[in-house]
Amino acid sequence: MTSVARELPRAPGIEAGAVTAVRQARARRRLIGRGLVYAAATLLALWVLLPLYLITITAFSPRDVVYDYPKNIIPSVLSTETIRFFINAEGVLGSLWRSVLVALVTLVLSTIIGAPAGYAVARFAFRGRETYRLTILSTRAFPIVILSIPLAVTFIEWGLYDSIWSVALMHTALAMPFTVLITSSIFVGVPRDLEEAALTLGCTPAAAFLRVVLPLALPGLAAASIFTFVLSWNEVFAASILTLRERTLPALVLSTLNDSLLPFRFAAAWFMLAPSLVFIFVIRRYLLGLWGRVSR
Repeated sequence: MTSVARELPRAPGIEAGAVTAVRQARARRRLIGRGLVYAAATLLALWVLLPLYLITITAFSPRDVVYDYPKNIIPSVLSTETIRFFINAEGVLGSLWRSVLVALVTLVLSTIIGAPAGYAVARFAFRGRETYRLTILSTRAFPIVILSIPLAVTFIEWGLYDSIWSVALMHTALAMPFTVLITSSIFVGVPRDLEEAALTLGCTPAAAFLRVVLPLALPGLAAASIFTFVLSWNEVFAASILTLRERTLPALVLSTLNDSLLPFRFAAAWFMLAPSLVFIFVIRRYLLGLWGRVSR
C-alpha cells in the first residue's frame, strides 16, 4: 500500500497550496526582516536625535529650570535667558566670529587645493598614483599633538601664532586628505566623454573643467565641504595649542568648561551644534542631487 501510494500522482490543488504556503512564509520572513531594519534605524535615529533635542530644549529654558531633574520631554516654559547668558559671557562673541572665519578659510583653502588634486588623481594615470592616495590618507594616522606642537613653534617663528590663520592652516592640513579622496572619487564618476566633447567644441582644458566637469561634481564638492566645515568647527585640540587670546569657540569653551555654570555648558553645546546643522541643511540639496544621480 505504501509503495502504491507513493506512485500515485499528486493532486494539482495540493501542489498549488504548498507553493502558496512557501510564498507566504517567505513574505512573512521578508516583512519581519524589513521591520527589524526599520526598528534598528529608528533606535539609531533616537540615539542621535534625543540628546540633540534635550540639549536644545535645555538651552532654551530659563536658567533655574536647567537645574531641574528629571528633565521634562516637553518643556512647559521656553526662554532665551540661558542663550543670552552664554552670549553675554566674556569673549564668546569674538570666539564665535573667529570660529566662523576659521571654518570658512579652511573650506576655501581645502577646496582650492584639494579639488584640483582630486581631479589630477582621477583623470591622469601616472606612476605611483595608488601610493599617492595611500600616502595622503596615512597622514591622518599621525596624532594631532605630534603635528600641533612643531607647528606652534613654526608659527611663532613666522609671526602667525595666536591668529586665525594658524588654526585655519592646521585645519586645512587635517581636512586635505579627505577632500582629495572625496573629490577624486566624484571626478571619476563624471564621464570623460563630456569633457572631450567640450574640447572638440573649442573649450580649453580649463574652460571644460569649469563649464562641464565642475557643475557635475558640485554634489561631491558639497559633501567634501560639509566634512571640512564640521571638522574645522568642532576641532579643539589644535585650536587650544595654537591660540592663547584669539581662541575659537571650542577652545574657549574647553578652557572655561570646568569653572562654568551648568546653563553655560548647555548653551555652549547648542552653539557648537547649531551652525553645523544649519550648514548641512543649506547644502543638502547638492547631496540629494548626488544620491539621485548615483541611484539612476
